[in-house]
Amino acid sequence: MMDIVRDVLDKQVVDRHSVRMGRVDGIVAELRPGRPPEVIAIEIGSMAIARRVGERTARWVARLAARIGGARHAEPYRIAWSRIRLMDVDIEVDIDMNDTPIDDWQRWLREHVIERLPRWLQ
Repeated sequence: MMDIVRDVLDKQVVDRHSVRMGRVDGIVAELRPGRPPEVIAIEIGSMAIARRVGERTARWVARLAARIGGARHAEPYRIAWSRIRLMDVDIEVDIDMNDTPIDDWQRWLREHVIERLPRWLQ
């Protein structure tokens, strides 16, 4: 039997190429009448963290993320439970990070800031 919070929450998530995607910031469960809840996804991103802090913080972060990065950043990135391949020290998922919006901020910084710095500052 798995203690879902202890064994999953805050663990490092890696894609199919062992690229770090972040940590599990949220767990999504489906409530079913007369049956135990079923875990259907994990969430990654600042929105999931903000929800853990509180509703007011989550609304503020959602507005800011949508304004800066567009609507797709106003929600946490969800990975279906069925896409989890291995749970060990890290949680390995069967997706490619390049196909997700998770790296958008780092990619934007790399393209618009880091690459424009003089080589000796990089």
